[in-house]
Amino acid sequence: MLDLRRLRLLREVKLRGTLAEVAEALNYSPSAVSQQLALLEKKVGVPLLRKSGRRVTLTPQAEILVAHTSTVLEVLEQAEAEVTTSLERPAGLVRLAVFQSAALALLPDALTLVRSEYPEMRLEVTQQEPEAALHATWTRDFDLVIAEQYPGHAAPRHPELDRVDLTTDPIRIGVSATLVAEHNIKNLADTANLPWVMEPRGTASRHWAEQACRQAGFEPDVQFETADIQAHIRLVESGNAVALLTGLAWVGRPVTVELIDLPGNPRRTVFTAARRASAKSPAIVVCRDVLARTAELITSTEG
Repeated sequence: MLDLRRLRLLREVKLRGTLAEVAEALNYSPSAVSQQLALLEKKVGVPLLRKSGRRVTLTPQAEILVAHTSTVLEVLEQAEAEVTTSLERPAGLVRLAVFQSAALALLPDALTLVRSEYPEMRLEVTQQEPEAALHATWTRDFDLVIAEQYPGHAAPRHPELDRVDLTTDPIRIGVSATLVAEHNIKNLADTANLPWVMEPRGTASRHWAEQACRQAGFEPDVQFETADIQAHIRLVESGNAVALLTGLAWVGRPVTVELIDLPGNPRRTVFTAARRASAKSPAIVVCRDVLARTAELITSTEG
């Protein structure tokens, strides 16, 4: 019988593309990964890997093994979920990935609820950008992710992930009161000649913000680039930049800048995603319930 640990290594090669990335993800040395895959090849009796530049690709025979390995891992994850369901109280570890504004707005109250109502559970939280976190949840680096989707900009879809919408928040132009007065800013087009702060290229928020500016008739002058939303707010407060700011950024703090509505009053969708095989695990269900309760409380407070 083939060794499941070695089969999982083969699957990780398909997902990550290099032996070094597999080794880093699973806390192995690259030489150990290579050795285990060589033993798997010897057991199967056919080549499983081909070098393609710096990356490694799978042979057709390896693809067959990976497809069956994915099925086996899903079955085992479902079995684990059923075992935990049989327990009287939700327990165990949940690895959660979350982006910054959601972490600041939702996690303090959510973590307090988990600790007080489900002390047998352990929640480990990592801040990560949504696109990367969705992929990492698919590859089993995380159990649950809080991600985002901007209007007209679909978030990455992984067929193995189960998505549940959590809340929505408004997207508005953030400008200091001083700049509003100096430049008579009433809409997005009025910011065309001002410096902008945006998230790094490749993120959904950056793409959406650039498209919004272009639809308003100008190319934004992005002088500041950072994923830190708190830095966005400080740059806007000080009059050094303008930005598109979402509602969650203001949870727990006073609004200190002028917020100007965009045409159509667009809203960002915040959602959770988990692998379908583990989505019914009591610990995952509890986390989603607590996050939903926290989001509802925030929404009712804002209203």
